[in-house]
Amino acid sequence: MSENANGQVKEVMPNIEVVAKAKRKRFSAAEKLRILREVEACRGSGEIGALLRREGIYSSYLTTWRQQRELGELDGLAPQKRGPKPDPQSLELAKLRRENARLQERLRQAEIIISVQKKVAQMFGETLETPNQDDPS
Repeated sequence: MSENANGQVKEVMPNIEVVAKAKRKRFSAAEKLRILREVEACRGSGEIGALLRREGIYSSYLTTWRQQRELGELDGLAPQKRGPKPDPQSLELAKLRRENARLQERLRQAEIIISVQKKVAQMFGETLETPNQDDPS
């Protein structure tokens, strides 16, 4: 209620907008899985009903979502990376190249260490035995 300029009380009607067609609530795969986990955690009497009311869903949704989960359909609804899929051979090649580079660096470090050890041995007048490539022992 409000007063107009003449002091008369005038009843104001609230502005209620009516939607022409109600939109159904859509649940993402993550929301469906979350609700299913919550339902499975319910132990007491009436907990599932309270959960359904809180989420605003019907029990038939649970049945459908459980079937979808068993068939793996909810996993397929997860967001996926867009674009071309990487070639497994190129992934393996890149992995092998990284490993090769790492091993090359370790070999370089080992050669430096061996070189330093030889120089130290020469300074003290000792000779280090180098493994013979032809000797199998």
